[in-house]
Amino acid sequence: MTEWCTDTVAARLEEAANTGRRLPTVRVQGYYSVWPVFVRQEWETLAEDEKVYHAMPPSPKDIDRMLEVMRWVQWLEVDQRHLLWMRAKHYGWREIGSRFACCTKTAQRRWQKALQTVADHLNGHDKPPRS
Repeated sequence: MTEWCTDTVAARLEEAANTGRRLPTVRVQGYYSVWPVFVRQEWETLAEDEKVYHAMPPSPKDIDRMLEVMRWVQWLEVDQRHLLWMRAKHYGWREIGSRFACCTKTAQRRWQKALQTVADHLNGHDKPPRS
């Protein structure tokens, strides 16, 4: 069994955030359009508001790894969860600090502490000794 460190936990959190971003959007079931798809001229597509980006959907293995990380964050307080996910989604430290009403250094220390908590749980250091 490998030892977990804060860097590997942070990498897995970032991977889970990327997987969540690639999931298909949730839509209301039962509503659909019976209109045919229009083939538009090039000048008509210039005024479109919505751009469609087709990302490759995540594989079942990626989703399983994401769900595993989601179970990890259940060990944390709610504010720590938000902090980890904001950093995994590449929010800047200044934005994170303003969200939690603290300076950037304090936000970084809290992030490191939350990562260390998850790593300790994964390594089994948080369990009380057996009697």
